[in-house]
Amino acid sequence: MTNHIIEQFSIFLSVSKWLILSSIIGVVIGATVTLFLKILQYAENSQALLPFSYYYLLPIALPLTVWLVKKFAPDAEGHGTEKVIEAIHKKNGKIELAVIPVKLFTTVLTIFSGGSVGKEGPGAQIGAGMASFISDLFKFKDEDRKTLVICGIGAGFASVFGTPIAGAIFGVEVLIIGLIRYDVLMPSFIAGFAAFSTAQYLGIEYTYFNIGFVHDVDFNWVLIIEVVIAGIFFGIISDVTITMIKRIGRVVKKIPLNAYLKAFLGGIVLILLSLVVGESYFGLGLDTINTIFQSTTPPAEPIPWYSFILKTIFTSITLGVGGSGGIVTPIFFIGATSGEWFGTLMGHNIAFFAALGFISVLAGTTNAPIAATIMAMELFGLEVAHYAAISVVISFLTTGHRSVFASQILAIKKSELLKIEMGHDIGTTKVDTQETQKRFKSHMPKKKKK
Repeated sequence: MTNHIIEQFSIFLSVSKWLILSSIIGVVIGATVTLFLKILQYAENSQALLPFSYYYLLPIALPLTVWLVKKFAPDAEGHGTEKVIEAIHKKNGKIELAVIPVKLFTTVLTIFSGGSVGKEGPGAQIGAGMASFISDLFKFKDEDRKTLVICGIGAGFASVFGTPIAGAIFGVEVLIIGLIRYDVLMPSFIAGFAAFSTAQYLGIEYTYFNIGFVHDVDFNWVLIIEVVIAGIFFGIISDVTITMIKRIGRVVKKIPLNAYLKAFLGGIVLILLSLVVGESYFGLGLDTINTIFQSTTPPAEPIPWYSFILKTIFTSITLGVGGSGGIVTPIFFIGATSGEWFGTLMGHNIAFFAALGFISVLAGTTNAPIAATIMAMELFGLEVAHYAAISVVISFLTTGHRSVFASQILAIKKSELLKIEMGHDIGTTKVDTQETQKRFKSHMPKKKKK
């Protein structure tokens, strides 16, 4: 009996501790991310006041972003979430305080000038940075700091998109592919909900989509087959997206030019591209996403089938030359537009397949299938969940051992035929092709001797 009492009392103390800490962290992060979102909203509304097209500022804004990051906070480079994952795995969650204001300002500057980036990565990095700062302020031990920083990822994500459950799961799931730290779930859930509630209280409004899809109780085998095919399709789209972002980034880095000149020329290239393909691929691209989800038939002005390719190119160039911002919002654009194209090919349920693309490409590119499935419920309703789960998991597996977050640790292999080393970050993990070929041959049916 004594052992039982000691066990229960210890658990009670632990739960009480994380209930208080994660609530405080969530409120602080919710308020901080709200400030970021309000400034960003003001900046976007101010674009119309310019006497010229806002994206003409790119050749000036991108070099300025590069200078600010290099001068004040090198860890603010890129799309945010990647640096937080790296900090958790390699620095015990330690994030410099300067990252918060620098990431906030450079992201607003990049999006204001038309850079094709998102707001969720900065939200996650700002949230994680605040968690790290509070941990240092109160001299928490390393393991507690890591837990709070993980909570910061989910709380920042929840504050930006209004999906507290998916945000909390994303913050835990995105760290290690195939492994979820259950000890962090409770504080992550509480921090995510506290941050989301705080942001709502402070005036942030979120968009939830009614895509007009009704789940049929009777099995619709044709639709199920289409969803399976869609999952494979979105896995391929995810693979293409990851490959393009990495390769364009490498090409840009290899260009033997000064970083500021490279950023200037990158802005010029984006402007020239827009003269050919239009302005839809600048900024967040949320207007295009909203248009897709609000239409049950193809829109009057069709969205080009190759929109997801163009968005990938715009995003890759923006980030490659030094722009600051997230990668998930562009992934949402890529998923929704590729899903819209798939739905058009099927001839029906266009918004439904766009919704599947929205969350399936997220799962494939970030290796977060559980968070993506829950996000489908939070954004699109329970009617979509059954089909979303199928598409999401297939996309996750089809993408292979790749990710837009190179610092993710690989803890599973997606096929028993593969020989792949686990326990390392996915950016450096390679498949043993010779051993894999042997395993593949051993699974092939053998010819019977006559």
